[in-house]
Amino acid sequence: MATDERPIGFWLKLVDQLVDDEFGSSFEEHGVTRRQWQMMNLLTDGPATEKQLTDGLKPFFPVVETGTSVELIEELRESEWVALDDGQYQLTDLGRRSLENLRGAVERIREQLTENISEEEYTALVTVLQRMATNLGWDESKDKPPVT
Repeated sequence: MATDERPIGFWLKLVDQLVDDEFGSSFEEHGVTRRQWQMMNLLTDGPATEKQLTDGLKPFFPVVETGTSVELIEELRESEWVALDDGQYQLTDLGRRSLENLRGAVERIREQLTENISEEEYTALVTVLQRMATNLGWDESKDKPPVT
């Protein structure tokens, strides 16, 4: 099958898997998972409960099990990147510094992903994907934008 004959689902799943793989290997070097990185990003807005963190991850991980989230956040606590105070998690100073280090890795991946793609092409692609999602029933007012 020629490249241009492959359906959009093929390309969406392939790019999604390649992005996951790239983030996974990069974050593994830093001792965190992509889900933990996203939890930390959510905490930059301020303290949050475990449920708030789990709900905040749903746009990227629709099937987020509560137990899994608790285990991941506890690993961040053991690393002293996150602290628990009165039922709410918050970033520690060490966590903020670690998150800043991770941002460099994220920027490198984003640059790699958009290499040879103009800003106009990228914007058009995202706009078309948003319209497709809306056509299939997605309601932006019900979803908080995920941290990428």
